[in-house]
Amino acid sequence: MTAFPPKTDDELLRLDVPSMLRFGLPAEGHARRALFGDGAIAAAVTLGRLGVLPRSVAYLAEVVRAGGAAYAAALDLPLPGETPARTAGAWLAAAAGVTGGVDDDETLARWFEAVAALMELRLTARASGTSPSP
Repeated sequence: MTAFPPKTDDELLRLDVPSMLRFGLPAEGHARRALFGDGAIAAAVTLGRLGVLPRSVAYLAEVVRAGGAAYAAALDLPLPGETPARTAGAWLAAAAGVTGGVDDDETLARWFEAVAALMELRLTARASGTSPSP
């Protein structure tokens, strides 16, 4: 297995998360691994920089699990704040376009949970002074 150099936060922010969702949700394999790897980290960095709390993202995961991607995509404010809501709305719209049932909705909910967990880890690391990122 080839090791890839780590990406900076700025490199991660340039990733196209909606495309990663469109390709990673309906298919197993490389696209799914990329979605749950770099895609989840990119989402965590994006939302962290927007001031979103991890618990808001975890709550959005529960909304997706309970109502599905299409339901969550139709929400006016899937996350608190105008810019975070637009950002999450774009991700949810991309996901809703390819989800085909409960299994895909569950995968999307697990992805949002992974994003929330990464956000929490980054906050904890930053608070302890071990984070390499500002």
